[in-house]
Amino acid sequence: MSQSLDAIVPHGGHLINRIATPDQRQEFLDKAAHLPIVELDERSLSDLELIAIGGFSPLTGFMGQADYKTVVDQMHLSNGLPWSIPITLSVSEEVASNLKEGGLVRLDSPGGEFVGVLELTEKYSYDKETEALKVYRTTDEKHPGVKVVYDQGGINLAGPVWLLERQSHPYFPKYQIDPAESRAIFREKGWKTIVGFQTRNPIHRAHEYIQKCALETVDGLFLHPLVGATKSDDIPADVRMRCYEILIDHYYPKQRVILAINPAAMRYAGPREAIFHALVRKNYGCTHFIVGRDHAGVGDYYGTYDAQYIFDEFEPGELGITPMMFEHAFYCKVTEGMATSKTSPSSPEQRVHLSGTKVRELLRRGELPPPEFSRPEVANELIKAMKTNNQ
Repeated sequence: MSQSLDAIVPHGGHLINRIATPDQRQEFLDKAAHLPIVELDERSLSDLELIAIGGFSPLTGFMGQADYKTVVDQMHLSNGLPWSIPITLSVSEEVASNLKEGGLVRLDSPGGEFVGVLELTEKYSYDKETEALKVYRTTDEKHPGVKVVYDQGGINLAGPVWLLERQSHPYFPKYQIDPAESRAIFREKGWKTIVGFQTRNPIHRAHEYIQKCALETVDGLFLHPLVGATKSDDIPADVRMRCYEILIDHYYPKQRVILAINPAAMRYAGPREAIFHALVRKNYGCTHFIVGRDHAGVGDYYGTYDAQYIFDEFEPGELGITPMMFEHAFYCKVTEGMATSKTSPSSPEQRVHLSGTKVRELLRRGELPPPEFSRPEVANELIKAMKTNNQ
């Protein structure tokens, strides 16, 4: 079946595939010993992977200067298509000086494995403070996304890329569902409307509530946790994945939920990352995307609903995916169930507010989060993981 029968077309019109064919791969391997090498960090490696599998369609490689500038300044590619986060490969001036535009660059993983090739079309310098201020809304180096920008090299390398081969995920191979495959699954199930959910935390009761509210109005839920680089104090991906499995086994209609991993790294760019996350899920085949409280936020850098307001900066239909906006959900002591201020008659003191931060604090103290916070099976899994990590 063609992409035209999918519920939604990929961003830019077609799904990009930059995975080398067996012949291309052999050709690159034959040249490997003679190519200049750039070693990718964990984030660049996941960017390479997402470009190659079409998760970052319409990008075919790392951004050139024209796209970089319009994305940073206007949240659009130079051709006018919405895009909110610069996808760049930054190196030091010393490394850049040894690379020739028009040549091939060998891309190695942080472990030194040959993983991809860059067709170098351009080298350009950029202003780190401008990128920090416009993308992250702060120049504070304590912000984890800003710190990455300040720590990386001052020259961006641009050009199309090739991933040498698509390898199975070392920890979650059964959940490695790439965009072409997720689209095929949605077609097979006959889903016309699919809502995507982004998470880097275990799902607590507030998340479950808004997912199920969304699921009342669409055909399927695409539960798509991010398993790339995150902050050191975020709960590890393997623990989070076990929690998602437990929830789906006990509390969700299995035939209406698909769990898959998103190999992306977390940028913590708040509002801009909400747009970015929506466009990536559009490429995976989602027609809708849940945007909750403080999406992709960190600390107090963003207002509670800034990640929802930013969608108003785009023309209706311009993004091509429908955001589903949810207020902060809580446990209502009056109705004895989950609710938001839109549906609950309670006063503030009759509400139990949940947050991933609160859950982490309880777990660190060895306390089981109450059932209003977290499903008991999930809480037990988190406590067990916390004890193991502390031994």
